Amino acid sequence: MSQCQNEPCATESPVVWHRPSPSNEAIASLVQDGRVHSRIYTDQAIFDLEMERIFHRSWIYIGHESEVPRAGDFQARRMGRTPVLMVRGRDAQVRVLINRCRHRGATVVETESGNTKMLRCWYHGWVYDLTGALREVTEPGGYGPDFKPEEMGLTQVPRVASHRGFLFASLQPEGETLAEFLGGAASQFDMLVDASPTGEIFLDAGFNKTEYLGNWKLVGMDGYHPNFVHASVVAGWARNSESGIGSMHREDPFSDAALTLTRDYGHGHAMLDFRAQRLKSYSKHAAFLAKVPGGEKYVEDMHKAYGKDRAEILISLSGDPHLGLFPNLQLIGNQVRIIVPIAPGVTQVLMSMVRFGGVSDEINTMRVRQHESFYGPAGSGSPDDAEIFERVQRGMQAEFNPWIEISRGMHREYIDTDGSVVGRITDEVPQRGQMKYWLQLMTNGAA
Repeated sequence: MSQCQNEPCATESPVVWHRPSPSNEAIASLVQDGRVHSRIYTDQAIFDLEMERIFHRSWIYIGHESEVPRAGDFQARRMGRTPVLMVRGRDAQVRVLINRCRHRGATVVETESGNTKMLRCWYHGWVYDLTGALREVTEPGGYGPDFKPEEMGLTQVPRVASHRGFLFASLQPEGETLAEFLGGAASQFDMLVDASPTGEIFLDAGFNKTEYLGNWKLVGMDGYHPNFVHASVVAGWARNSESGIGSMHREDPFSDAALTLTRDYGHGHAMLDFRAQRLKSYSKHAAFLAKVPGGEKYVEDMHKAYGKDRAEILISLSGDPHLGLFPNLQLIGNQVRIIVPIAPGVTQVLMSMVRFGGVSDEINTMRVRQHESFYGPAGSGSPDDAEIFERVQRGMQAEFNPWIEISRGMHREYIDTDGSVVGRITDEVPQRGQMKYWLQLMTNGAA
């Protein structure tokens, strides 16, 4: 849907700077069946094209509507190299504005979040309202009769759409709908949102922010690594299944003998499907929740809201669809994760804990502690991931025999009844699905 009715809005595609860049044929040669060239992770020209052909054309996750609950609330985010604001107006509408003054180009907002009555550029004092409309020009007598303030508002991102409170935007004025983009992955948002008995989630606990010296495409959706990169953590879960996020991962979900699967939903979207594996341990997990104040009522309310069968799946998953939405959103564990590419070898990751509506404070506190135990700044998992990503990035600088293997499970993957490509938990189905869509966008520019 467009957010630009009766308001200043971008009407043209972003200007392309015609610098020397790889041809489509050269890019296509970097992705082969079961392997990719390491240059796609290290080359500056490739990164520049990713900004242009992926982040400046595709649907990009901006934020959750609960992050801006009041008029004047804003969150500063990025769409590739484009700084944007997610801001709620006095009309309750959430807009996505390009964070750039229309006068001399300064960013209007410098803080990551906050609340404001107006948006004021600190360079020359131009003032915009919460819709982005220009309301005040300092020393207006300096402009002639051809100057039209109504045409000088903050630029609106041309397309904005929401799915279950998750807000996406695209810098392309036309293209596929958000529903078409999400495809079969859309239903997996329900596994998170409906883990609340009232169908409400809130991202109001702030963010953990981390930065690692590696490429943005390395983040997440890999079921092969936990038993190695996180070996000590997994061993701790085995000793105490109710410690940290161990209560979410009973038995060994990362073994090919487990019921856990990998899924490729197309468009680069993929998940580690824990549903059947965790449902096996539903009774143990319900018993664990019963020890938490409000836990028994939570289970009771979930059964009332969704019925026995669906409630047991939702409770077992604990709001963890373990879903990656290409290119910059992941719903993993107790968090929503935003991936922010900075350079070929620099990536930021923003991680926000999800609070459920309709549950006790103790249930949400437990979720915070679980999140902190693995993903927090002093957690047992995120530092491992950052370290291994940096080792991968260093290793991929080698141009001699530079091919990276992603063929695991190719011989045994299959197409499920929902159209998704399925493999075992250690299979590289997500990586192949991601690279297939990456190649499509990088060579065809389709979005």
